[in-house]
Amino acid sequence: MYGVLLIVVLIITGGAIAFIGDRLGSKVGKKKLSIFGLRPRHTSIIVTIFTGVCITTLTFGVMAAASQNVRTALFGMEKLNQKMKTTQADLNQATADLQTAQQQQQEANDALDQSRKDVETLKAQQQELEAESQRLQEGNRLLELAKAELMQRNDVLVAQNDQLGAQNSELSSANSSLQGQNSLLTGKNAELTGKNASLTSDNKDLEKRNQDLRNGIMTIREGDIVFRAGEVIASGVIRGNRPAAEVDKDLQSLAQLASRNVSTRLGQDVSDKDVWIYKPEYNSAVQAIASSPQDMVVRIVAAGNLVRGEEVRASLELYKNRVIYKDREFILARPIALKGVGNGEAEQAVMGFLKEVNAAASAKGILPDPIRGSIGVMDGAQFYEVVNAINGVHGTVVLSAYARGDTDALGPLRLIIKEEQLPDQP
Repeated sequence: MYGVLLIVVLIITGGAIAFIGDRLGSKVGKKKLSIFGLRPRHTSIIVTIFTGVCITTLTFGVMAAASQNVRTALFGMEKLNQKMKTTQADLNQATADLQTAQQQQQEANDALDQSRKDVETLKAQQQELEAESQRLQEGNRLLELAKAELMQRNDVLVAQNDQLGAQNSELSSANSSLQGQNSLLTGKNAELTGKNASLTSDNKDLEKRNQDLRNGIMTIREGDIVFRAGEVIASGVIRGNRPAAEVDKDLQSLAQLASRNVSTRLGQDVSDKDVWIYKPEYNSAVQAIASSPQDMVVRIVAAGNLVRGEEVRASLELYKNRVIYKDREFILARPIALKGVGNGEAEQAVMGFLKEVNAAASAKGILPDPIRGSIGVMDGAQFYEVVNAINGVHGTVVLSAYARGDTDALGPLRLIIKEEQLPDQP
């Protein structure tokens, strides 16, 4: 309605100006007026032209005064076009940014879904581990009760054995009968002792499994532990009684070996500068090795639990090095009573003997692994060869351990195991 009114006003205004111009031109023509010294006919033409200019000027003036769009079309079209181009470019950039943001949001949603699935999986594993730990604790309790019961029965049998011995000295007439009973009771005592040893070994295995499960739960709850506190990252033997510069060079090589071991465990590159050792401790170790008349075993151990992503903090441990066992040197021998009940009994017997060898070698000076406590190294083929040799044997077998090659304090102790079955006593 506003546009129609504007058009009507323009038509009326233009008609009025045209009428006035016509009347003015007629009067100029009739009166033969002249402006600027021109002829009347030329003056009439100028008046007509001026009237047309006034119509056009008044038309544009009214339109510009009445409409912002007309003003913009007359005076701001180029600026409007430039603004439209800028706005279109901003719109295109905003559209691209929106698409990128939507893609990133989709990726984030996918990662979040995967993380939720991983969390659910870890929670399920944690619940399974806790249930297994409870079952193991209950089994450990039952084994402790069985062990106490067997110890009581063993004490009773020992008391009975002592009583029979006293009666044997007093009743010479029933000596042969009492000797038979005594032999029977001794056999039962040995059987109970073997069961007690087996239960003790099972109890230790259950305790170890329980500890491993607890460590697994701690790892799930606290983070991904790459090295445990006190675990050996790298070790080696450095010659003593040398200039400090040479010792420092060898110690730096050992630190580089520690960095490679950490890189292997982490699955990423770690420079030797990232394995942090307290500088005064490092300098003190260099001076101690340089002034030592003996070669030194150097261990680079984790100063604390190393969680993936944390700085590798380590400390140094120094031990005097010497040859502990020479090649083929005797280490330990133990008689073992077997019942011939199956392969599991033979494996348990060999494993128990290896634990005693491990303790004996540690007591003599070989450095054990600070986490597992292991020292000896035995080929799997030789282990099963010994197990197969004593499998099914009913009687006493003597296991002997010898060193395979010269072994210093750093270790490991490589073993040769020999078995010998004792003849049955009458």
